[in-house]
Amino acid sequence: MKFTVEANALVDSVNWVSRSLSTRPIMTALLGIVIDVNQDVTLSASDLETSAKSTFKAEIKETGKVLVPGRLLAEIARSLPNKPVTFVLDNNRVLVTAASSKFTLPTLPINEYPNLPTMPETTGAISSDVFATAVNQVAIAAGKDDSLPTLTGIHVDIDKETITLAATDRYRLAVREIQWSPNNPEITTSALLRARTLADAAKSVAGAKDVTLAIAPSTSHDRLVGFAAQTKTMTSRMLDGTFPPYRHLLPTESIANATIEVSAFLDSVRRVALVTDKTVPLRLRFSGSSLHLEAGAGEEAQANEELAIDYIGDAIEIAFNPTFLMDGLHAVNTPYVNIAFTGSNKPAVLSGKTERDGAISDNYRYLLMPMRYAS
Repeated sequence: MKFTVEANALVDSVNWVSRSLSTRPIMTALLGIVIDVNQDVTLSASDLETSAKSTFKAEIKETGKVLVPGRLLAEIARSLPNKPVTFVLDNNRVLVTAASSKFTLPTLPINEYPNLPTMPETTGAISSDVFATAVNQVAIAAGKDDSLPTLTGIHVDIDKETITLAATDRYRLAVREIQWSPNNPEITTSALLRARTLADAAKSVAGAKDVTLAIAPSTSHDRLVGFAAQTKTMTSRMLDGTFPPYRHLLPTESIANATIEVSAFLDSVRRVALVTDKTVPLRLRFSGSSLHLEAGAGEEAQANEELAIDYIGDAIEIAFNPTFLMDGLHAVNTPYVNIAFTGSNKPAVLSGKTERDGAISDNYRYLLMPMRYAS
C-alpha cells in the first residue's frame, strides 16, 4: 500500500469517520480506522451501532488494506503541516510523511474487523443546511441519561414531503418540521435515532449541497438509517423502544403572548442567572409592556432586571431553568421570539419571529416546563 493525498482531504475524511470510533470497544479491532486503497482511498470506522465511511482521491502507487489505531491517526492527521501526505505500508507498520514530519503507526489485525452494514436504499434528499439547522434545534432537548435511552434520541417522523423531528428530556420538548424530496411521494415512516449521532452527522455534512436519507423498511432485520453527502456515508442503528407521544402537549391556544428581541433577552437572562444554579429558578413577571427578571431571595445573592417587551394578555408570573430558557432562545434562530403562555404553572412555547410585528414561525416550537419556586 502506498499513496499520497492532500492534507485537507485527509483531515476531512479522518474527522468524519473518527466520530464513529468506539470508546469502549468489545474488541480491539474497533479501536481502528480501516484504510482501503483501491481506485480511491476509503476510510471507515464503527462502534457496531454507528458506522462511517469517507472516500477521497489520491495519487495511488500501490493498493492495499490496513487497520491502524483510529484516535492516533486522527491526532496525527490534524497536526500535520498543510503539505501532501504519503502513506506507505512497511510490513506491519504504516509510515506517514508530510514535508519533514514523519510518523510510524502500528497496525491492528484487520482479519478481526467486522463487516460493516451496507446503506439501505435511498429514501429521499434534503438540503444539508436545512437538515443541520433542524437537527441542532431539536438535539438540545434530548436527554443525556443513558438509563432512559428512548429520551436520548431524536424521533424522525416522515409524512410524505414533511419530516418532523422531535426530542425531549421531560423538562422541555423541541419540535421542528422541514420539507424534503422523498423518492416515494406517499411515504410514511418513522425512526428513533441517537441525538449525538444525528447531530454529528448534521454537523459534518453542513458543507455539502444536499444530504440523502436512507431508512430501512420496518421489515428489515438491521433497522438502519443511513446518511450520505458527496463522498461521505454513515449508517446508524435505530434505538429500541417507543418515543413518548408528544403532539398533544403542544397547546393550540394561549392566554397571553410576549414578543421579545432575542439578543436583549439573552443578555438579561445571562446576567440575572449569575446568582442561580440548577436548583434556583429564574423568575419572570410579564405585565403591560415590560418583563421583570429576578433570581435569588432572602440571604442569598439576588439579581433583577427590567426589559421592554410587546405583551398581550393578563399579567403572569412564571419561573424557568435559565439554562433551558437560553437553549430555547438560541434555538429559535430568529431576531425575535414569541412566548405563548397557557398559565403560570403550565408549559410555555417559544417560537421564532423574523420581525417584531411579523408572523410567528410555526415550523419550530420549543416547549418549556415551568419550575416551582417559593413566592
